[in-house]
Amino acid sequence: MLFKYNHQDAIELTQAMLSLAPDVVATTPEDDDDDGVIPAELRRWLVQLRLLEPVPFAYLVADSDLLPLESIRWFYLDRRWTDALVQGVLSVGTANSDDRTHLAAQYPAIRDELDREERNRRRARTDPRLDGGGGPVSGFVLRSKAVSGWPAVHVRAFSGDPAAGAAKDTDNPPNDMEVRLLRLERLAPAVLLCLFDGIPRTVHIEEPRQGVQFGFDMTNQPGGTTKAQLEVRNAETFEYVRPRRMLDVKFRHRGASGVVDIKRLEDELADIDDTLGPDDEMNSGEYALQLVQFPWRQVWGDMANADEPAANEELVFKPVISYRAIVRDAFLKGD
Repeated sequence: MLFKYNHQDAIELTQAMLSLAPDVVATTPEDDDDDGVIPAELRRWLVQLRLLEPVPFAYLVADSDLLPLESIRWFYLDRRWTDALVQGVLSVGTANSDDRTHLAAQYPAIRDELDREERNRRRARTDPRLDGGGGPVSGFVLRSKAVSGWPAVHVRAFSGDPAAGAAKDTDNPPNDMEVRLLRLERLAPAVLLCLFDGIPRTVHIEEPRQGVQFGFDMTNQPGGTTKAQLEVRNAETFEYVRPRRMLDVKFRHRGASGVVDIKRLEDELADIDDTLGPDDEMNSGEYALQLVQFPWRQVWGDMANADEPAANEELVFKPVISYRAIVRDAFLKGD
């Protein structure tokens, strides 16, 4: 069963909605809790439905092979599909042909109101309400250990590349460059779903920035083993040493698998002049400086924005079909 929705409640709620709608012209509520063409409670639930919140995961990803381990899948949300979903729910409350005729007359206004409320789904109460018709909705499904390892992972989308042109500040891009998030939710411990209000050209997925963490670079080795390395920094400038200097991180033996041999690592760092402090010593401050790990950021962008597409092939968008082609196809079919 697709929705857990009581039949009699649906009829009463939909009939009440139709009786409250005086004509086909939609009004803009002053507040999210005000009734418009449809009651606020029903409107909120239908917006959640359009953002696929009550939809079972099996309807979004039909087979696990479509979303293998450590993969990301980008998509457009088909407005015809979500419109049909809403119409199907509302049709539950129609008992005769008059009800269906009335619903068909009111649906354009209902759709316009849902378009507006959809954009205000994640709006803070202190922010002004957003207006305008519903545009394209895109998104991704990510299945990765990074999702389970960092439940509060950050996702930001932009209509351009914040590292290019006049902005050149990926942390503080112009406000008109940011693409609003409509939904960001973990569907499973290692699966993240994200929906955007538009089609971004660049997406940043990064670790949470709360607190300070220490760590190393881990790489997979043949045979299923992993290798830990530490890139050496200059103690004075905090920049990585050039030419690049990598130290293999040693671990303790005799039943302490996975525990770093911090004394041995300290001795190896002390043998490098660039890591020493003002007194030519490796004290606790310099040692901690070497182990600081900044939040990792993965940048996905348009193929046209990639400096070396061949080297960064997996980091750029590769659409199978453009959104414009989908809209044109819908127009030709009369949808």
